[in-house]
Amino acid sequence: MKVCVLGLGYVGTVSAACLADEGHEVIGVDAEPLKVDLVNAGKPPVIELGLEELLARTVAAGRLRATCNAIEAVRLSDLVLVCVGTPSLTNGDIDLGHVRRVCAEIGKALRDHAGAPVIAMRSTMLPGTMCDVVIPALESHSGKSAGLEFGVCLNPEFLREGSALQDYRNPPKTVIGEVNRASGDLLAELYAHKSCPMIRTDLGTAEMVKYVDNAWHALKVGFANEIGNLCKGLALDAHRVMDVFIQDTKLNLSPYYLKPGFAFGGSCLPKDLRALLHKSKTLDLAPPILGAILPSNAQQVERAVRAVVSEGHRRVGILGFSFKAGTDDLRESPVIELAERLIGKGFELRMYDHNVSLARIHGANRDYILNHIPHISCLMVETIDELLAHAQTIVIGNAAAEFRDVPRRLAEGQTMIDLVRITDARSVAGVYEGICW
Repeated sequence: MKVCVLGLGYVGTVSAACLADEGHEVIGVDAEPLKVDLVNAGKPPVIELGLEELLARTVAAGRLRATCNAIEAVRLSDLVLVCVGTPSLTNGDIDLGHVRRVCAEIGKALRDHAGAPVIAMRSTMLPGTMCDVVIPALESHSGKSAGLEFGVCLNPEFLREGSALQDYRNPPKTVIGEVNRASGDLLAELYAHKSCPMIRTDLGTAEMVKYVDNAWHALKVGFANEIGNLCKGLALDAHRVMDVFIQDTKLNLSPYYLKPGFAFGGSCLPKDLRALLHKSKTLDLAPPILGAILPSNAQQVERAVRAVVSEGHRRVGILGFSFKAGTDDLRESPVIELAERLIGKGFELRMYDHNVSLARIHGANRDYILNHIPHISCLMVETIDELLAHAQTIVIGNAAAEFRDVPRRLAEGQTMIDLVRITDARSVAGVYEGICW
C-alpha cells in the first residue's frame, strides 16, 4: 500500500518506520527540512528505543523516504495518515492551526488526485473536530465530497514514549472512526494482521475514546499517589498495598463500575470513603481526588432531580429504589435520596420494588426504614401496572429484569427517565431521557 505520513514528530516517525517495516511504500512529510534530511539519512528526529535501527533499515531498503512537499506526497498515496501536532489549549481556546493548515494542503492535493484516497487523522481530536473542522476544510479546499470522492477516518494512536515500537506492533486496540464503511475498509486492511480487537465506530466516539483513555490514566496516577500519601502517613508500604489491589482483576481492574449511570450507594462505598477521608484529615492530608468522589456522586443525584423537574409532570413513579437490583437494601440508596428530594418539591410520588417489602425486611434494613424513611412505605404500590396507571413520568431506578419491557408499556404522553440504561435507546426529548446518554 502507498502511504503518506504527514508530520514527522514522535507519532509520525514511529508510524512511518513501522509501516515501511511491514512492507508498505511510505512517504514521510514535514515542513522542517532538518527532520526530512534526518529521515532520508536513516536517522530519527526523535529519541525512541530501536527506532534508529528501524529507520536505517527501511530507508536503505527503499520503502521509506521523506519530503517537504505535502501536495506531491498526498497525490502519490492511497492512504494519508495525519500525525501533526495535537490541538492544544491556547489563550483560553483550542488551537487548531496545525490541523487547518494540513487540511488545506491535503485538499489542494485531492483536487488532482486520480483515485479516492483515505485521509486518516492520527492526531488527538476533541469530539466534534472531525465533523466541524476537518471534513469541511477538506471539502472546501478540494471541491470534493467526503465519503464519496475521498474517505475520512479518525485513527487514534496509543503509543507510549519509550515503548512506542512495541506498542505500535502490539496495540491494546485498534480504533477506526469512519465517516462511512467504505472509508474505514482501507485502514481495516492495513491493520488486519494485528491480534488486538479492532473497533470500527463513528467519528465522535473515536474522538472521545483517546481523551477518555488519557483522563483515566491520569486519574489512576493521581489515585495511586493519594493512596501512597495516605499509606505513608499510616506507616504502611504503599507498593505492597497496591500490589494486592491490582491482583483483583474481577472488580478492581475490570469493566465493573465503569458503566455510566446513576450515583452509587449502599452500606459500604459511602461509609468507607467517609471513614478514609476522616483518617486522612487526622494525618493532616487532604486528598483532592478522594475528596471529590462524594460531591461528584451528589451531582449525579441532582442531575436526576433536574431531569424529573424539567419534564413538568406532577405525578411521578419510581421503579426500583433499593441501591441496586436484586437486593432489598435501602441504606444510602441514591434513589431514596431522589425520592426525598421530589417529595420535598411537592411531586405526587409512587414507588415499586419487588425486593422491598416491609413484611419481608428484617434487621438493619427494617430499622433503617422505620427510623429514617417511614413515610416511604405509604408510597409503595404492589405492581408495575399500578405505578404506570398513576405516573406521567416514570423513573427507572435500578436494573431489575422485570423493568426491561417497561418502555414498550408506556402510554402516549408518558415519559421515562432511565438511570441505569434499561434500554439501548438514546435520549429523545419528551419521550425518553437517559441520565447521561
